[in-house]
Parts: sequence; C-alpha cells; structure tokens
Amino acid sequence: MKLRLGIVGAGDAWEARYLPVLRVLSDRFQVRAMYEPVAERAKLSADEIGAEAQVGFRAMCRRPDIDAVLILSNSWLGHIPILAACEYGKAVYLGSRVHLSLRQFEEVRQAVSAAGVAFMAELPHRYAPATLRLKELLTTKLGELRLIFSHRRLSRFLKRNGSPVPPPQPIVKFDLVELVDWCRFMVGRPPSSVRSVMHVTADDPMGADYMMMSLDFSPPNQQGKGPIAQISCGRYIPEAWAEAIAYRPPPDMQIACREGIAFIDLPTGLVWFDQAGRHQERLEHERPVDERMLLQFHRAVTSLVQRIDDLETMHQVLKTVQQAVDSHQNGCRGKAEEPPVDSPRGPDDPP
Repeated sequence: MKLRLGIVGAGDAWEARYLPVLRVLSDRFQVRAMYEPVAERAKLSADEIGAEAQVGFRAMCRRPDIDAVLILSNSWLGHIPILAACEYGKAVYLGSRVHLSLRQFEEVRQAVSAAGVAFMAELPHRYAPATLRLKELLTTKLGELRLIFSHRRLSRFLKRNGSPVPPPQPIVKFDLVELVDWCRFMVGRPPSSVRSVMHVTADDPMGADYMMMSLDFSPPNQQGKGPIAQISCGRYIPEAWAEAIAYRPPPDMQIACREGIAFIDLPTGLVWFDQAGRHQERLEHERPVDERMLLQFHRAVTSLVQRIDDLETMHQVLKTVQQAVDSHQNGCRGKAEEPPVDSPRGPDDPP
C-alpha cells in the first residue's frame, strides 16, 4: 500500500535527508501536498517532488487524498499542526527537529489517543546500525550493562544538525531528550531516579549552557545496584570557534559491561573490547537510519493496530528531562517510576 503524504515544515533538512529517502521509497510513499510558513519555499519544495503547495496546514490535513502528515521542522506553529492532523484522522510522523514542551506534548498525547491514529516520533539514535548491533552484543558477547556515558559538545547557538532552538526553553533540554531516550533504549527500561546539575549564566538570554544528568536504572530503593547512565550536553563554545568544537570529540556513547566495553560513533561506528582484544564492526552497508524510520512508520500506518509506543516513550522522556531540571532547582533526587520501554521493531521484522 502506498501512503499519500502531506508535509508540514520541510525545513533545511529536506534536500539532504527527506527528499532522497522518499525517492528511494517511492513504492511506499507519495507526497501529495506541502505546507511551509514561507509560501515560496513551499512551492519550490513541492515542485521538486511533484506535489502541490498549500497555503494552510489545516486545509492540507483536511484533504481526502492525504493519509499521513510528516511534521519535519520547528516553527512558531509548535504542536498545532499535530492537533490538526489528529482532528482530521491523519497519522503523524514527528521529526526530531520539532521541539515540544511537556505541556504541549501532553495535549498531543490526548489528541492522538482520542483520534486513534498512528503516531511515530523520529528517534534516530535508536535506529542507527551501531545501536542495533550493540544491543545484539549485550546479549551475546558483552553481558550485563553497568555504565553508560554519553556527552555532547555543541555550538552555543545551534544544534548539531543546524536547527535553531526557540526561546524561552533552556537550550540544552532539547538536546538531552535524544540522549535520555537513547540510554533508556540501551538499558531496556526507564530510570528509577534522576539527578542533574546545570550551569546557568544570568546574563545570557539563551539560558543554561551546560547540563549533566545521572540516570539510575536500579530497582526502586536499591540505588546504585543497577545500570547508571551519565549524560551531558554543553553549549559553552561560541559558534565562531568551529575548530574548538571539533577538537577531540568524545564518542557519542561509551558503555561498560560485565565482559567488556564499547564505543559508538553514530551512525555506523562501533568498536568494542573484551578479553580477546579489540573488535571493530563494519556497518557502513546497513540500511540508512532515515529509511529504517520511514519504513517503520509505513508499517505502523498500514497495520490495523494503533501504534502508541513512541507517544508514551516521548511523554516519559520529556517528564524525565523535566524531573532533571526540578532536581537541579530543588537540590534533590527525582523519582521517575514509569512502565518499561519496549524495543522498537526493525524495518525487516515481522509485524
């Protein structure tokens, strides 16, 4: 079945990421309409793929020849296009560049559940070949996972993928959402408690320039006896100092297990060590991350079962990040008791 798509906010990632993938998956998807706040940009993007430019996102969601809506970039519209898609019964694919507050996402959660439509959040770290291979190694070679370290060093004013972050949210919170979800996915369950430290510069309108979180995945009342993840994100280097940002970058993730350690450089870099020595995995020929995610979305929409895993996961992750902010402000540990996290199916797995 070919899904007929409407695109909201293609953004600057359209040319490099989404357009090539949609062309490769032309047997699964057909873009019928596109909406951008800048009308001329919408027309140019629509012409590239043989779609129709729309002057309003609600009119696009109302169209009977649209099955699903892809919301791919941030804008002043926030979560309103998602609510419109739900109102007209359209499935929703939420791009990783769309930053929603916990309050906004709670509205989205209610709307999706009430509409009964499929919802998928773009969580690219989960679908990276290096991540999926490491999950296999935890079962077969490396054994019990004990420690996770994930540190991200970025420009002061832009995300690593180039998308601006709108005020007034603390700037590093949005970056930590991806890292928190990634750690949850590697462990296979949510944390039981969280602590954090933030560095806030009072004279900087961008808010915090560094945040560190410690996630304890131990059973309740047994702190420190299960896996612990330490994640952090810093935006303390001015954008003009590009050479400093790239100097000796840390691995995207480092894990310590009972039988060895491993290092990930997204999306395909994986090196691990055990008693036999060093092992370097070659994953360059695996299916690209964006293809995996869109194929998973196709499966979610065409199956007759409502997919809400990502809806609940994103809600829990945003709550965890908010608990981390509260932990910093209150100077105490935050509890994060939530239901377990299910591993997503791969694009080649049976439904």
